[in-house]
Amino acid sequence: MYVPSHFRMTGAVAPFAFMARHAFATLVSTHDGAPFATHLPFIVEAGHADGSKPGRLRGHMARANPQWRGFGKDEVMVVFAGPHAYISPAWYEDAESVPTWNYTAVHAYGVPHILEDPFDVRAVLAALVDRNERGFAVPWEMEALSETYLTGMMKGIVAFDIPIARLDAKEKLSQNRPAADQHRVAAELARSSDPTDREAGMLIADRLATQPL
Repeated sequence: MYVPSHFRMTGAVAPFAFMARHAFATLVSTHDGAPFATHLPFIVEAGHADGSKPGRLRGHMARANPQWRGFGKDEVMVVFAGPHAYISPAWYEDAESVPTWNYTAVHAYGVPHILEDPFDVRAVLAALVDRNERGFAVPWEMEALSETYLTGMMKGIVAFDIPIARLDAKEKLSQNRPAADQHRVAAELARSSDPTDREAGMLIADRLATQPL
C-alpha cells in the first residue's frame, strides 16, 4: 500500500488497536495463478514492542475453500478497513481544489500456518466466540454444544495462524490540508446522515484535539 509519510499511522500500538477494532478483514493470496480473497473475522494479537515476539493473526475458513491449500508457502496479505468518506472541495478555503476520499486501513503480511492440533483449533474458535459474545447481556458459550456436534463441525474448517512479518498502516485524514480545512471537513462530516461519514469525521476531530496549539 502506498503510504506517504504524512498519512502514516504513528506508534507501534496503533495499527494493532486498529486491526482489533476492525477485525472482520479480507485475506488475499494467489490461487492457481490468480488473486483470491476471503472475508473473515480475525483474532489480533499484538507483538512485543522490542520485536522479540511478532504480532499474529488467527482465524479459520471452510475446509471447502481452496485458499488454505496454499498456506505455508507464500506470503498473504490481510486488509483491515476502517471509516472512510468522500471529501468535497467545497469544504476548502481554496477554490482551486479537487475532490478526494479520506480513509483508514492496515495491511498485514505474513506466511500462514495451518493449525493441526485440535486443542489449537478449539482455542481459535473459543477466542472468536468470546470476542464477539462478551458484549451481550447473556453471552452464548461454545461449551453449550455437545462434544459430538462440535467435533463434527471442526472437521469442516481449517484454522490457521499468521505471524505478522510487516504492516502498512495508513490514516488519510486531511493531514495535507491547512488546519482550517481540516476543522471544516470534520464539521461537515459530523453533519452527515451517514454513520460512516460521521465516524470518519470523529477521527479527524480526535486527531486535531491531540495536536499541540
